Amino acid sequence: MLVEYGPGTGRFTFAALDRMRCDATLLAIDTGAGFVESLRARNDDPRLIVIEGNACDVNRHLADHGLENADCILTGLPFSTLPPEQAEAIMRETAIALQPSGMLAAYQMRTAIRPLIERHFARIDQDYEWLNIPPCHLYWADRPIDQPISASGLKVCV
Repeated sequence: MLVEYGPGTGRFTFAALDRMRCDATLLAIDTGAGFVESLRARNDDPRLIVIEGNACDVNRHLADHGLENADCILTGLPFSTLPPEQAEAIMRETAIALQPSGMLAAYQMRTAIRPLIERHFARIDQDYEWLNIPPCHLYWADRPIDQPISASGLKVCV
């Protein structure tokens, strides 16, 4: 089970589908209605579920579709431009949404995501892809730390 935050035009989405097992599922979550409509129109693969929504609601989206926790979550969301509360909420919900053996894979133009990952995952690997245009930081995090929701019980997400 793969979750993708911000699939956009589907560049990674369709490449992942080409490599996934026939019994796997890919849940793609995007805030842009145009991207969601385009992905749905171009998709004839029953393994792909496209959701218009926010990544901080990943656990609700999984539950709404009767899906188990994810084996992998892929994101290129620009954490460096998100409000800090929203970035924190997304990372917290990501850690909760993963299987205990699950992995977060992130590609970022900046390093703002690193402290977020460090708060929610026990192990991080990092690399840099010079051949990408523009070059980008790559992160792989596993062993999610399941942190409780705030003392007020509220999730903070815009």
